[in-house]
Amino acid sequence: MLGTSRKHSKKRDAILQALRSTDSHPSAHWVYERLKSSIDGLSLATVYRNINLFQQEGSVVSVCVVDGKERFDGIVEPHPHFVCTCCGGVFDFSYPDFHLFTTVMDNHKGVEEFKIDYQKTVFYGLCKYCAEK
Repeated sequence: MLGTSRKHSKKRDAILQALRSTDSHPSAHWVYERLKSSIDGLSLATVYRNINLFQQEGSVVSVCVVDGKERFDGIVEPHPHFVCTCCGGVFDFSYPDFHLFTTVMDNHKGVEEFKIDYQKTVFYGLCKYCAEK
């Protein structure tokens, strides 16, 4: 965590673990469906509230919105994503020289024209499975 002093709870810890345990970049609804049978009293509102808290503290990031549902990632280090415009899949995108781009951006954070707080790179197109159809 980024120096937060939030209280731990079974629900909160389970929500964060669910987000970090998958590379599917889940929605809040996905997290809720995954946990509701194992956590008494869990509501979709609780999931949304905790994801919002995680975003504020920097332990979860929003990747994009697909079919009206915001998708999240528990890996917060900058890395590109790919969204399939056919199936709606959200994937970590392996781009060999991406670290060079982030290094250039890091070296220019103090320039007069811009003050960059964060960056997000999302590519859109067809995943290999949809392209083969």
